[in-house]
Amino acid sequence: MRLKLLYVFILLLVQSVYSQSGFQFEDNKNKVTIPFKFINNLIIISIEVNGIPLNFLLDTGVEESILFSLDETDEVSFAQVEKVKIKGFGKKEAFDGYLSTLNEVKAKSFTDKNHSLYLVLDQDINISSNVGVPVNGIIGYHFFKNNLVKIDFESQNITIYKNQEKQLKKITKTFNKVPLILNNGKPYFTAAMQFDKNKEDLKAKLLIDTGNSDAVWLFKEKNAQIKVPEINVDDYLGRGFSGDVFGYRGRIPKFSINEIAFNSPIIAFPNAAETTQIDAIENRLGSVGSEIMKRFTVYFDYPNSTMYLKKNDFFNDEFNFNMSGIDLQHEGLQWVKESYEDKPSLAYNLLDGNGEKIANNLKYKFELKPIYIVTNIRKNSPADFAGILKDDIIVKVNNRNGYNYSLQQLNELLKSGEGKTIELIVDRKGKLLKFKFQLKKVL
Repeated sequence: MRLKLLYVFILLLVQSVYSQSGFQFEDNKNKVTIPFKFINNLIIISIEVNGIPLNFLLDTGVEESILFSLDETDEVSFAQVEKVKIKGFGKKEAFDGYLSTLNEVKAKSFTDKNHSLYLVLDQDINISSNVGVPVNGIIGYHFFKNNLVKIDFESQNITIYKNQEKQLKKITKTFNKVPLILNNGKPYFTAAMQFDKNKEDLKAKLLIDTGNSDAVWLFKEKNAQIKVPEINVDDYLGRGFSGDVFGYRGRIPKFSINEIAFNSPIIAFPNAAETTQIDAIENRLGSVGSEIMKRFTVYFDYPNSTMYLKKNDFFNDEFNFNMSGIDLQHEGLQWVKESYEDKPSLAYNLLDGNGEKIANNLKYKFELKPIYIVTNIRKNSPADFAGILKDDIIVKVNNRNGYNYSLQQLNELLKSGEGKTIELIVDRKGKLLKFKFQLKKVL
């Protein structure tokens, strides 16, 4: 099950009046390499904000940096703060936030000493529960704007180059060059797609959005040629800063970037009601997310409005879809008592009446473990027919304690193969219930 939450689109209802010097190299090195975690098709990097390390989503789909989900342990100090209004993707109204300037933001030795941050204090704005790890903010344009940036999804490393001309000479012969249009700090390009094998391709202007875990989103109300496939599912697509997003999913025959073609990718078609707040870029018809981008080694060259792509080992991976119908999220932590054996002591070994050894070294420990809850059930899905309900708490999955899985592991399991049997024990208002169903391919 791919992460549904994350089409994160932010429309800031204020004009940024503060210029940023941008990220700079602190030493004489020609490049900086930053590791990242790739969780549910999202790039998570560690960034220090005023000396405090925090986790950020690296999102090409946003211009300004956003900070949220700070708890009492995140003692970050801010200066030059003013109140603003923020509007996100979804139906809800704009909410209060704060603009903070003159912040020092640092990823290893790649530093911006005059960085502006939009602070969101609403505790309901929290993407960590859908990712399964703490995520404190989002950073986009200002990370990319001054330098050549390489994203290697296989090694899970980001490399920023100081001497970009030297590096560009190395890659231009082996990488596919894609022109970009940068508008309001966001990268757009033209892709081609086919809705009918007997008709010509539609050329579409799309946003490159690494904060979107899906392959492609298309706004069907923007162009009459965009057709929702006859075989589709009515689905929950995700949650933005301003509410839930619903729509349809279906496969189209082909999607192409230059001459690089993907056959039968799964496309999401959000409802028009949830797309009214998207950026009003002329002729934009949708977005390309990380389910596509992860299939390449990518160079972003914002100074020259160019992207370079080269197929990696993920390129031919199948476009999978949630075959269970269950959407899950991380719902806090619980104390779990677990037993373990200490180092055996031969002097005190005991035998029972049958001569079997009795372990005398059994000890117990308490650990904080995740709680997973069902947030949505797709109608007419295997989970729906089995009787699983929204708000059920996952206790066991295939005879393994639910808390011993990561959220990503559970998501991968629920799209792992048609016909696979899934056994669940859930807690429903204090009562343990057991369910069994088989994964079914619907797209």
